[in-house]
Amino acid sequence: MLKTFFLTCSGVDKNLINKCSNGEQNKYAGIGATVFFTAVMATIAGSYALYTVFDNLYTAIFFGLIWGLLIFNLDRFIVSTIKKSDSKWKEVAQATPRIILAIIIAVVISKPLELKLFEKEINQVLLSEKNQMTLDNKTQIAQQFTPEISKINTEIETLKNEILTKENETNALYQIYISEAEGTAGTKKLGKGPVYEEKRAKHDASLLALQELKTNNSLKIAEKEKSINALIAQQKSAETKSQPIISNFDGLMARINALGKLPFFTSFFIFLLFLAIETSPIIAKLLAPKGEYDFKIEEKLSAVKTWATQQMQQREQMLNADVTIDNKVYKDITADEELYDYKQKMARELMKLQADSFYKKQQKML
Repeated sequence: MLKTFFLTCSGVDKNLINKCSNGEQNKYAGIGATVFFTAVMATIAGSYALYTVFDNLYTAIFFGLIWGLLIFNLDRFIVSTIKKSDSKWKEVAQATPRIILAIIIAVVISKPLELKLFEKEINQVLLSEKNQMTLDNKTQIAQQFTPEISKINTEIETLKNEILTKENETNALYQIYISEAEGTAGTKKLGKGPVYEEKRAKHDASLLALQELKTNNSLKIAEKEKSINALIAQQKSAETKSQPIISNFDGLMARINALGKLPFFTSFFIFLLFLAIETSPIIAKLLAPKGEYDFKIEEKLSAVKTWATQQMQQREQMLNADVTIDNKVYKDITADEELYDYKQKMARELMKLQADSFYKKQQKML
């Protein structure tokens, strides 16, 4: 049962292989088993690769099975179409396009399994990349908001400096009128005279102006601080919205790129393993000498080719004979006087009918 299944996988002619020896059957059963297990590996690899894309187990398995059947059909076709020949160079030339196709298939099959085998290392690479992307993302977003925030902070500092300047001016006026009252400066007369009153009025006016400036500038500063808080909130919101995109940066292409950053040789040897598996049926057929099955299939093809050639030649001879006979028959008929007189009589009748019909049409028109 299992042997029959593997023979089916190898693409051989069942009627011919059953007439061959047991050793010949085992050879092709081994080739069929290689084809089958290559398709199994392709199904597993395809399912994992598609799972990283769709993130759904059932969808991945479904399309993975389709991919495995496709690889199975391709491998079966490749093996079954390689025919043994007396010239090894002819066989190699015949197999070269199929080997190239097998290499492509091996690359496609091995890559998803490499992703699974090196999953932990790939995750580490992706984590480092995500962290760097997060820092770069924050820097880029900050570049959008920092100039405006810096501008508002400058305006706040200007308002605070206005208050500070006014405070210094008011304090200076306070020291002037106090010194005038103490007699240590100004008129140097002890007591509160007219000059003192004048300087006290200047201080009081400056103090009122300072209080008004503090009130106005405090309101302006509060509004500008609200603007800064709003910009900071927008910046954090932009960072929050973009973070899921960075967190989900672990798709198939990202993992393949991360795999490329790992040491080359380990991944390369895995590829060589799958290449050996994929090309083994072809190499086996190339290395194996002509067997009983090959002679039988060659004999059958030769018989079909001979039969087809005979049929074409027979049909060509029949056509030539039929043309010759027809030419002779119609040549003999041409010389028959009776047939000539009959056709002449019918032609006269036909011409009379045409003349009568033309005459009737002319009468209707007039």
